[in-house]
Amino acid sequence: MGTNRPAGSLYTKIENRTATIEFGHPASNSFVSELLDRLTDELKKISSNKAVSIVVLKSEGDRAFCAGASFDELLAISNTDEGTIFFSGFANVINAMRECVHPIIGRVQGKAVGGGVGLIASCDYVFAVEAASVRLSELSIGIAPLVIEPAVQRKIGLSGFAELALSPTEWKNAYWAQQKGLYSKVFNSIKEMDKELDFFISTLATYNPEALRAIKKILWEDTTSWNELLANRAVISGNLALSQVSKDKLKSLKK
Repeated sequence: MGTNRPAGSLYTKIENRTATIEFGHPASNSFVSELLDRLTDELKKISSNKAVSIVVLKSEGDRAFCAGASFDELLAISNTDEGTIFFSGFANVINAMRECVHPIIGRVQGKAVGGGVGLIASCDYVFAVEAASVRLSELSIGIAPLVIEPAVQRKIGLSGFAELALSPTEWKNAYWAQQKGLYSKVFNSIKEMDKELDFFISTLATYNPEALRAIKKILWEDTTSWNELLANRAVISGNLALSQVSKDKLKSLKK
């Protein structure tokens, strides 16, 4: 059962050198600013924990993995500063995942939209179920997937990103995502996925932590410019969210 807290929930459990971070929100595990900030802080804390070798990132429930940005907060944006701060939340999470010294394993039990796809793309290895379709809906609500683009394109290439971004109402199934490199493995059910995930992380946790950190560093080579890049993208995204087109579309979806 998922959380009913309007600011969402975030829990971390550390066991057998594995830190499992679980986030949730009553609106299909979407992200409000406070939850983004908490996730960023938690990732930074875990990164400095020498008792941890790997991180598992998951969301609550058995339905949506993550519905992306909070529609309510997007609608509430009234100036450039507010817009920049909101989209900087996603930028900060992506950079915290990138800079985390431990490999991050994603567990995707359902559909992902917008920022949720960016979160998946920022994981280093991803387990998913057949129901875990993906969509970048941003254009359909008057904005663009600019902040998450570097992470998504890094995983699925420019053509894959274009296919997602320019068809914002079209769901791509889990096998499409696997073929493009977003998912590492796809399973028929959550039960089957969790069984394989448990075996995978229990094995991974036995490996030399220094070797795991070395691999993580190599996986994210040539991304040191992302702090500035994603900050700039957050400014542009914030301004797009202020457009009347975006406001009208969001209002119509809230009805």
